[in-house]
Amino acid sequence: MAEHGAVCLQSITRNLRPMANDAVLRQHLVDLLTKGNAHATFDEAVKNLPAELRGKRPKGAEHSLWQLLEHLRIAQWDILEFSRDAKHKSPEWPTGYWPAKTTPPDEKAWDKSIRAFRRDLKAMCELVSDEKTDLCAKIPHGDGQTILREALLVADHNAYHVGQLVLVRRLLGAWK
Repeated sequence: MAEHGAVCLQSITRNLRPMANDAVLRQHLVDLLTKGNAHATFDEAVKNLPAELRGKRPKGAEHSLWQLLEHLRIAQWDILEFSRDAKHKSPEWPTGYWPAKTTPPDEKAWDKSIRAFRRDLKAMCELVSDEKTDLCAKIPHGDGQTILREALLVADHNAYHVGQLVLVRRLLGAWK
């Protein structure tokens, strides 16, 4: 009887370990998407930005803060929608991933873009956190992509362009 109990306990432990690892992986992905760790976060990069600097492109910079913000928003939205909607159509590359207007937005448009970015980031985190989401299953309408890959793509792309936001702010004298 004791031997049977030990075998049963080993079986349960062996089955719990993958579930525990799954929860750890999901949490690491959410942290990668939302926390700065080794770099600035999105919220830090857009915080207290003077409105008059949003459309300025400093010497040597390819894009303004507005263009970078919109690119971040559009690309993240596209990756999220591809991940969850087989009918989603991506924008035309590369023009569809950058704002149509390069002029700086008014306060309302700037805030709307930030809210949309945060909303889509939250949705990606919810998708990753949902235990019903198989992180490693191929997305049926893709060509080999998985939710894990798409979440890592969002984290990587966002980190790169958040770094650009910080650089442009530095060049404009608006970073601590």
